[in-house]
Amino acid sequence: MAGSSFGTIFRITTWGESHGKALGVVVDGCPAGLALCEEDIQKYLDRRKPGTSNVTTQRREDDLVEILSGVFEGRTTGTPISLMVRNTSQISGDYGNLAAAYRPGHADYTFDQKYGFRDYRGGGRSSGRETVGRTAAGAIAAKLLSQMGITVMAYTRSIGPVEADMDRFDPGLILTTPTAMPDPTANEKALAFLADARNRSDSVGGCMECRVTGLPAGIGDPVFEKLDANLAKAIMSIGAVKAVEIGDGCAVSSRFGSENNDAFRQKDGAVVKSSNHAGGVLGGISDGDTLLIRAHVKPTPSIYQPQQTVCRDGEEITLEIRGRHDPVIVPRAVVVMECMTALTVLDALMINMSARLDRMVDFYR
Repeated sequence: MAGSSFGTIFRITTWGESHGKALGVVVDGCPAGLALCEEDIQKYLDRRKPGTSNVTTQRREDDLVEILSGVFEGRTTGTPISLMVRNTSQISGDYGNLAAAYRPGHADYTFDQKYGFRDYRGGGRSSGRETVGRTAAGAIAAKLLSQMGITVMAYTRSIGPVEADMDRFDPGLILTTPTAMPDPTANEKALAFLADARNRSDSVGGCMECRVTGLPAGIGDPVFEKLDANLAKAIMSIGAVKAVEIGDGCAVSSRFGSENNDAFRQKDGAVVKSSNHAGGVLGGISDGDTLLIRAHVKPTPSIYQPQQTVCRDGEEITLEIRGRHDPVIVPRAVVVMECMTALTVLDALMINMSARLDRMVDFYR
């Protein structure tokens, strides 16, 4: 199976299935000397693990990470870092009736067409549990970025029709509200909306947003390796994400150029912008402003309602899905977006180290 590796210099490869013995990731390209322990990674995994609130699946997994290689006496060695999280709460019997049926909104049919068979227990590699490896690797990337004064922060922008008010933005709430919303009023409204959807045996979608601050200008490459293009690919690779926006995104299509251009000015001897409609990227290269990415997530496809589908042999049936499923994907996916952004930005920073001769000469002289 191709497509399980991501990155150029800081490169990760995830492995494992939803109902296998374990999942994990191998991280290659991490510099030697970074202080790293399992707790650095665990705090990110705790944000995405199931069973933490009534708006997540009630599958109970501790998601305890084990560092198998690449760290000695508390510091990275520069060699591949292997991380593993064991599965402990699989109930594969919940999926017995799906062995021959294609679940609407899932990858069952497409996996079957590609490989000729599929792991029907929770979706195998297409399950949201695959993101355990991404999150573990992203925790390392985020710690490396913090050494350079760069911060990556993602949160829930909206759930269904309920949108967070950015005038009430409180970053401390991202880690404490069940919805990962930074607005307490919106959090309460979203919880009520979710409760109503759950009572109707339905699910809902939403929107995540991520901000990168402290990123210098000049990161990213023009043409095929644009920073925003690579971010879009990284975020779209998260299951259930159906659209990605940079900066003002889709809103720019209805504006005049005079409204959309960000004016430049001088401030304390530095070039800054008067606004940030571009979202921190111009020509595929960072401009020094806050990098802003938005991702739209579809409703959880596993719902407790009868749905029409077909089996592998073409028989049309009515399917009722059992098991433990999130009524909304967004709150647990927020940290995955944060980690995929960190991985992309860090890799771009590493690639950028060879962009200018004068800086290479200064470094090695």
